[in-house]
Amino acid sequence: MKPLTHAVCVGEERAVSHRARRALGAGPAFLGICALLFVASVAATLAMHASMSTMGALPMPGGWSMSSIWTPVCGQTRLRVAASFIRMWTVMMAAMMLPSLAPMLSRYREAVGVGMRAQRLGVLTLLVGIGYFAVWSALGVAVFAPGAALAMAALQSRTLARAMPIAAGFVMLLAGAFQRSAWKARHLACCRATPVLAPDLGTAWRYGVRIAIHCGCCCAGLTAMLLAAGTMDLRMMALVTIASAAERLAPDGARIARAVGAAAIGNGLLLIMQTAVLP
Repeated sequence: MKPLTHAVCVGEERAVSHRARRALGAGPAFLGICALLFVASVAATLAMHASMSTMGALPMPGGWSMSSIWTPVCGQTRLRVAASFIRMWTVMMAAMMLPSLAPMLSRYREAVGVGMRAQRLGVLTLLVGIGYFAVWSALGVAVFAPGAALAMAALQSRTLARAMPIAAGFVMLLAGAFQRSAWKARHLACCRATPVLAPDLGTAWRYGVRIAIHCGCCCAGLTAMLLAAGTMDLRMMALVTIASAAERLAPDGARIARAVGAAAIGNGLLLIMQTAVLP
């Protein structure tokens, strides 16, 4: 009876340990903070979208409209336009990526939080988040320069402006193919993995940067779709947010990624055909 009793005790101990880790990872306080940040970032994104809508969009040859986020308006300097874009990009990505980031932060807290004071665990979690969004902000800087240059070129060339919708269709095709690639699947697996890390500040920062790089690579196709559809398109933002979260939360995220890729390929083909028949 003793071995059996010992086995039962060990099993109960492991169950308690597992429940403790789960409580650390996704406790009410953590979930509440994530929810508040998500609501705040969504509200800020909607406010920025409304502000951009009041400025209007410039109709372009080829049947599309250019958003004012790429070019100076009302006496703005280029530096001010860039700062406005990066601010908008960071807030928008916070709204879109928080549903995907929350489970990764939860796994991090489970991995390092056992026996740690709640205050220190909160600091480490915050540092991971700051590292994560620092990378996304840097990506916004990298996106703005070529985007603004392309916008200026389209304003100066009617031929290029008319070619933009069909180019967006090809971007959709490439993004859909990426969604179905093995490279995407590898980065998605990294985003879903449980980390084994030391509970210190430097490691927390590096982990935030690392998962942001994996997440950026994993979301390259989705981000390309968003840029092709229009950076401030609320419907595309919602679709990208849902797709990104589903890839990380569903039991078979890779299958969802492939399904999203198939839909993107179909949408790209439709966009190319629609553009081809325009006068």
